[in-house]
Amino acid sequence: MTHSPLPSPPPDAPARSMAESDGVLTLTFSGTWRIDRPFPDLSPVRAALAKAPAPKGLAFESAKVTDWDSRFLTQCRAILALAKAHGVVPDLSGLPSGAKSLLELAEKVPERQGAARNKARIPFLAQVADLALGAWQGVYNLLEFLGDVTLACLALARGKAVFQRSNLWALIYQAGVEALPIVSLISLLVGLILAFVGAIQLSQFGAQIYVSTIVGIAMVRVMGAIMTGIIMAGRTGAAYAAELGTMQVNEEIDALRTFGFSPTQFLVLPRMIALVLMMPLLCVYADLMGILGGFIVGVFMLKINPVQYLTHTWQSVPLVNFWIGMVHSTVFGVLVAMAGCYRGMRCGRSALGVGQATTAAVVTSILAIIIATAIITVSCNIIGV
Repeated sequence: MTHSPLPSPPPDAPARSMAESDGVLTLTFSGTWRIDRPFPDLSPVRAALAKAPAPKGLAFESAKVTDWDSRFLTQCRAILALAKAHGVVPDLSGLPSGAKSLLELAEKVPERQGAARNKARIPFLAQVADLALGAWQGVYNLLEFLGDVTLACLALARGKAVFQRSNLWALIYQAGVEALPIVSLISLLVGLILAFVGAIQLSQFGAQIYVSTIVGIAMVRVMGAIMTGIIMAGRTGAAYAAELGTMQVNEEIDALRTFGFSPTQFLVLPRMIALVLMMPLLCVYADLMGILGGFIVGVFMLKINPVQYLTHTWQSVPLVNFWIGMVHSTVFGVLVAMAGCYRGMRCGRSALGVGQATTAAVVTSILAIIIATAIITVSCNIIGV
């Protein structure tokens, strides 16, 4: 049996030797002390400093060091820490001038408390407790926000809510008119997709005319509201979270409280009003654009008569589906506005917090939309509409 030779150390590998004379321990460094090279173990130095009697001093010799980087400083810092722990006085004059200056600077400026990573493993029960406390704090913050919004709505009903009417009109324009292009594009494409999917199956039975029924009911009852809600969650809800989060970072919300204004009335309430007013209108517009997408497929690809297509759509879509879509859109408007404003009001005091609040607002809004859709659908099924 042959044995492969042991790998030879890299050329000019870092080396360290020790010698003690007149009670002074001298460490001699040589070679290249860089991070990509294996360093000698500190165990011999630790043992030499810990023996009894301990050395009176610690000296360094680095004339044979050809190159070094921060790893060399880390090794020296560890040796100095051992010397300090055993009461040995170090002499840094034998180190390279740059290393000596950096080590002296590090000694003069102590490490900030909490800057180093704590590698201690947190017990499992402590992690569970932290999660439970965090969940409870989240529920408490949400209930507090809902209470503030309820009080603001009651003040609005009594005509005592304080906010800028001009700002309300700007928010209505932002949430309504400026959202028309993206709502048009998405709704039109959704109508086209629904028509294509329906045509694949219906064309096998010669019932292409029922494409209008599929597109009409799907868009008017739920799809128009869902697509509008998701668009507004990614567009307007995220904008609300970013705006309020930036105001939180700049301490503008604290300034409002200082002057005696309610941030919920002044900032949250007009945004909720704007989105609740615009969502049903955008939903109706999305329904029309979706029906237009189905009309394009039915007329230009399935060769259905345009008048026949529109007439069949009008006759096959009950009015109750329209009102169900309006309920969806109104609920979605409330959820998107509250999610965006809540995340923005609870933003941290940094730019990172603004980004996290914006992301959380979109995720929360979409999740709330899906849950609300399921609840409304089941409720409509129970009452038979």
